[in-house]
Amino acid sequence: MGRTSWLRIAYIVLSYLLVPLLLAHLYWRSISAPAYRKRIAERFGFGMARLRQPSIWVHAVSVGEVQAAAPLVRALLKRYPGVPLVITTMTPTGSERVRLLFGDTVVHSYVPYDLAAAVRRFFDWARPSLAIIMETELWPNLYHECGLRRVPLVLASARISSRSLRRYRRLIPLFRDTLANGIVIAAQTPADAERFRSLGANPVRTHVTGNIKFDFELPPEVLQAGQALRTMQARDRPVWVAASTHDGEESVLLAAHVLIRQQHPQALLLLVPRHPERFSEVAALIDSCGLNHVARSSAAVADQHTIVFLGDTMGELTTFYAAADVAFVGGSLTAIGGHNLLEPAALGMPVITGPHNENAADICALLVTCGAASVASDADGIAAEVCRLFADPAECQRRGAAGQAAIADNCGALERLLKLINPLVPANAD
Repeated sequence: MGRTSWLRIAYIVLSYLLVPLLLAHLYWRSISAPAYRKRIAERFGFGMARLRQPSIWVHAVSVGEVQAAAPLVRALLKRYPGVPLVITTMTPTGSERVRLLFGDTVVHSYVPYDLAAAVRRFFDWARPSLAIIMETELWPNLYHECGLRRVPLVLASARISSRSLRRYRRLIPLFRDTLANGIVIAAQTPADAERFRSLGANPVRTHVTGNIKFDFELPPEVLQAGQALRTMQARDRPVWVAASTHDGEESVLLAAHVLIRQQHPQALLLLVPRHPERFSEVAALIDSCGLNHVARSSAAVADQHTIVFLGDTMGELTTFYAAADVAFVGGSLTAIGGHNLLEPAALGMPVITGPHNENAADICALLVTCGAASVASDADGIAAEVCRLFADPAECQRRGAAGQAAIADNCGALERLLKLINPLVPANAD
């Protein structure tokens, strides 16, 4: 028996030994987010009725990946209206985003844990004729099952960091055959493509298509919704939004807001935590800082005494962006890796981010280079940048226009990706 076979057996055994830890993790997450207690059977490949015909399967881990995949999903629904489209996510927030974006036009399931039997059960009911994995999720059993069933596998908008490269090298024997023969890689950048090739990806099947995040479409009513929210809650006050924030960031941002109000006493902060299970925690933090706030979920209207507006609802992030003058994008003050900078840039807003943008370093570099975004690492820096922009509307407009131009210049990845996907869809799917 070869080394690869021994490694696969060891991986399968280890994966089953970890099941108690997986269940404990679900329980721990469910303490703050009860949705993790629901539909657990799907995570083990159970609970879904077998589809009547083969499907196209798209996997997007969580909210950000679902949002990035939205243009692709809409294009697939339009091109192959008779083919079931299965979307899997890892998180309940991702599931909720799928529901909000696509309703019952798609089938949603949680992706199975990478247990051999769970993966087989998932393939049995979903019957994928094509698998599309957003960005980079490397799961040995899932990839192996695609190979066994001759299911074409596409890594869409694929990326891999230098740090991840070192980790994946240790697992190469587990999916070397799939990388070499059975996978199409649509990489975001030439550097990403080269890293995949260094892992053994077939050069003929490795392409540079760009990042489909540039091809997103803003909801047509978002500007009107943002203006309506601002008229109701902020009137003529200067407004900045801190969005997709994580634990450890809100305290910095609230401190920055206190500094901002020393120069702009009427300034209002729209604070939007990333995860809904933290809404009450953040509300308590605002109160502990002695800052009067209004929560979006309360339907109350802010008055001149309101210092913070808490965005504690789902599906309204672009509306919150559109209601503000300046945007700070979270996940970047701590080592989360940053979140999507393109949405506020597409709305013509000047963008501020923290120093941690490893999840999309190329996008951050592009927006900083063109002058659409700036980096600040602490409360003093954030406050100084927001104050500077509040005082200079012409600079706000210039930076907003630069961001919109950068996005327009980088569109087209979706069409290049679809050209790779179309030959892999079964001929009878049309």
